[in-house]
Amino acid sequence: MDKKLNLKMLQDLTLANGISGFEEEAVEEAKKYLSNTLITDRDSMQNLYIKRTKNDTSLPTVMLDAHIDEVGFITQSIKPNGLIRIIPIGGFVAHNLPAHRVKIRNAENKYITGIITSTPVHYKGQDKELSLENMFVDIGASTDKEVKEHFKVDIAMPVILEGVFEYDEDFDIIKSKAFDCRAGCASVIEIMNSLENENLKVNLIGTLTSQEEVGTRGAIVATNAVKPDIAIVMEGTPADDTFAEPYQMQTKLRKGPMLRHMDPRMIANPRFQRFALDIAKKYDILCQDAVRTGGGTNGGAIHTSNLGVPTIVIGVPVRYPHTHHGIITYQDYENMVKLATAIIKELDSDIIKSF
Repeated sequence: MDKKLNLKMLQDLTLANGISGFEEEAVEEAKKYLSNTLITDRDSMQNLYIKRTKNDTSLPTVMLDAHIDEVGFITQSIKPNGLIRIIPIGGFVAHNLPAHRVKIRNAENKYITGIITSTPVHYKGQDKELSLENMFVDIGASTDKEVKEHFKVDIAMPVILEGVFEYDEDFDIIKSKAFDCRAGCASVIEIMNSLENENLKVNLIGTLTSQEEVGTRGAIVATNAVKPDIAIVMEGTPADDTFAEPYQMQTKLRKGPMLRHMDPRMIANPRFQRFALDIAKKYDILCQDAVRTGGGTNGGAIHTSNLGVPTIVIGVPVRYPHTHHGIITYQDYENMVKLATAIIKELDSDIIKSF
């Protein structure tokens, strides 16, 4: 693993603009880090397919997936006073958003910075109840005409959270936006590059899929194209080590990637899940496992595709996902890559049939 290169890749991917439905820039950034001997293809949904030249289609197909989209907003209407009403693309908690910076891609494909409105403390009591249905961006205009004619901003334009990338080498901490799921994308890229010339007993196809945050739409299309026999979903999963009771913590920083047994949209194939946990133990790769009562991943769409696809989810713990600022550790990311790589190398037709 080239740590310096991986950190640069994580920086470029997390800071890339690419909310659900508008993933083009993020896809282009991802392609820069793929080996030029890998075969890539992109469909109309902005799903990116990555194949090895050494693939053998007679072998069982492993789909190694991560979603390329991030949460954000879209402009919905413009008030006479120049404030721009936005509606969410993906899930947010309303109180995390006011007074934070965003970028709106205008009609000229330029980015206009703005601030999600908030009421100053000096006017306490005069503010309206905070909700996602009552969220506006201020770009400094005073009329709707200025918004449209000077800033070239209109309805249906993507709004991206503005983040800052930082790496603390002494403490091994990375801070940025969109670790959900650009950390997963980075891991798919790294694994595809590293296994490019390996003699595997499976047909490995990487996918960076779109629109996960609005209903796993890209993954639905991608599974129809790939038709996997088995799938590994790489994710940036919510850490619980800052608020949960100690006995309930299952996704902690510095404890390795998390393997998710279930969430409301998927029960991981228990035989594949046990195989993955055994591989982690065999190669002394730090990991943790979890049972989740909320959330969902592309695994929900993939595992019920075709005639059913054994699927597991491997996620790097992320503090404060779906906000402007998240935190991961590089060692957790590194162990996520090591674990998925070891699993892929161990898989063969007989093992997959046993799942």
